[in-house]
Amino acid sequence: MKKVLIASFDMEVGGVERSLISMLKNFDYKQYDVDLMLYSHTGEFMNLLPSEPNLLPEIFAYKTFRMPISQIVRKGNVLIGITRMLAKVKASLSSSAENGHVQMQYMWKYSMPLLPKMKQQYDMAISYLWPHNFVAEKVSADIKIAWIHTDFSTIDTNIEMDVEVWNKYHYIVAVSEECKNAFIKKYPSLSKNVMVIENITAPEFVRILSEENVKNPMIVDPRFKIITVARLSHAKGIDHAVKALKVLHDRGYNDIAWYIVGYGGDEKLIRELIAENDLVDSFVLLGKKVNPYPYMKAADLYVQPSRYEGKAVTVGEAQILSKPVLITNYATAQSQVRSGEDGMICPLSVKGLADGIEELYKTSGLREELVRNCQRIDYTNVLELKKLYELVERREPLH
Repeated sequence: MKKVLIASFDMEVGGVERSLISMLKNFDYKQYDVDLMLYSHTGEFMNLLPSEPNLLPEIFAYKTFRMPISQIVRKGNVLIGITRMLAKVKASLSSSAENGHVQMQYMWKYSMPLLPKMKQQYDMAISYLWPHNFVAEKVSADIKIAWIHTDFSTIDTNIEMDVEVWNKYHYIVAVSEECKNAFIKKYPSLSKNVMVIENITAPEFVRILSEENVKNPMIVDPRFKIITVARLSHAKGIDHAVKALKVLHDRGYNDIAWYIVGYGGDEKLIRELIAENDLVDSFVLLGKKVNPYPYMKAADLYVQPSRYEGKAVTVGEAQILSKPVLITNYATAQSQVRSGEDGMICPLSVKGLADGIEELYKTSGLREELVRNCQRIDYTNVLELKKLYELVERREPLH
């Protein structure tokens, strides 16, 4: 039996974490003995992990990456705290417009000598979440694979530092063809190592959870209801959504309400924007939900207003629930929706969102057609995992 390690950070509510759960639920445990390394055993999705993978004990040194420096020092990890401060200073001196990702790169780079190695030898080790330093440098495996969940052309990183880590992997897996192409454009020297394995979907799991009885204000809301499930961040474009709803109300469509399931660092900004546009009763932040599917099911339309995505897990889940879908034309949008067939793609702008929603609101026949098409499509793609299994058997030497 082959020995496999899968590493990620935690199980907080998010698209990457949901895709990891789906993959773990569909893994071939008859052929593979799977260890799961979570740097932090936290998050509402911990209870959704299947029992088959062996959850390794938490190692505190790895948990520190999302802790305040003061807390790290109080816990006695002074040297790691110093590397965090050094990373912050180094990133602030970089030429990057947004240095958050660069700071994370320096954090991992400077902390590596202080972090313990894994003693187990693996046939395959998967790093499921960027940055990928842990599996690259602290794990011994015949095959090492790093996962890409986002459009890297939109992320401001130190390319030289990134390539140094990527080069320690045999394969780099992108969740869509467009995601792969964007990555290769940024890192052309890595092109021969990149392949596509789509996020594993679990349609029956989604449908069963959508039937759960939850306290849901959408059920009794007679208005036309839009739902978005996303982190409250710049990338997800929730600020555009607020402004688009304001445009729609100004056009006279006052019976449209927009619900958001999610949380994140931009919540204060979003709430201020909602108040400024007099949308307190119409743009509703439902907060973090372990199970977003009953809210999706209660909606008339699913909208993804993102500025960029790798491949949005929630869009696929809305399609599984046979909801009409509208997404913005981010770089990887074509891999997610066949516009006019199983969803619609609109321009990536406030006006684009407002126009797209208006069309779907006014044209019930179009919405019904999108629903019918989604009902005909089999969203099961467990066979994607065969691509992963084949890599273990291939055992090609590191480039």
